[in-house]
Amino acid sequence: MHISDILSAQAPSLSFEFFPPRAAAAWEELYETIQNLETLSPSFVSVTYGAGGGTRELTHDLVLRIKQTTHIPPVPHLTCVGHTKSEIDAILTRYAEAGVSNILALRGDPPKDQANYDWSQGDFRYAADLVAHIKKFNDSSKHPDPRGFGIGVAGFPEGHPATPNRVEELDHMKAKVDAGADYICTQLFFDNHDFFDYRDRCQLAGIHIPIIAGIMPVTSLSSMKRMAELAAGARYPAKLIKALDRANSNPEAVERAGIHYAAQQCAELLDQSIAGIHFYTLNKSHATRQIYASLGLHEGIEP
Repeated sequence: MHISDILSAQAPSLSFEFFPPRAAAAWEELYETIQNLETLSPSFVSVTYGAGGGTRELTHDLVLRIKQTTHIPPVPHLTCVGHTKSEIDAILTRYAEAGVSNILALRGDPPKDQANYDWSQGDFRYAADLVAHIKKFNDSSKHPDPRGFGIGVAGFPEGHPATPNRVEELDHMKAKVDAGADYICTQLFFDNHDFFDYRDRCQLAGIHIPIIAGIMPVTSLSSMKRMAELAAGARYPAKLIKALDRANSNPEAVERAGIHYAAQQCAELLDQSIAGIHFYTLNKSHATRQIYASLGLHEGIEP
């Protein structure tokens, strides 16, 4: 299903993110997670693409597995890093032939062993360049859907780590929208004020496509460090830190506090007529199912 159909038919959308495991043993666990979350009828699921395109084939395999064995529309991530235009065309052609309808177009991270990666030497310097290329692919009628791929891009409510100038940051976002992006999915955040402020600033900048909020519940103290790495320095509000401190390092209490905080975030977001919520699952289903249950989003799931 095309993303424009998803976002117009469901208000708000509710979606999940998975990543392709590198270890063979973790694949069956992931499939079990996907089966558990399919019962929640997500609007779509996204599948990540490793730094430098490091999981290209694994991402493709997982996207096809979801496409072929579930009723959930898969949205593969695709990044600029290390790809020529012809390579991107080959990837897009494979997805089009498989009936995949949407792409999340990202600038991406360079390989970890290339700290001084030179963006100017590649075919795609910015995510907007990749969006424009996908749009050109769409116009070439190489996709069975006459509209081609629906295109999503990333947004950063707390600011992009590589663009401390927030005015310049929105210029880059406007460039992605002007190039053909259909929606924005934000990086994770823990203070809803950051999201609402970001949404308002996008409106002022002439960005009027749907903005989906990215949520990742804290389920352990160790996961906080992982989240900060994923979000390039996620900001933890004092309210969340106090809640976790009250758990006194008890793993079960920490998980309950983190899920409760995320559920409160989601409730406030849903009350403010947002376009959707995207759950960063870390390939687990428990926390997301708990949030759904606490919000009354799906009957028949025990909290």
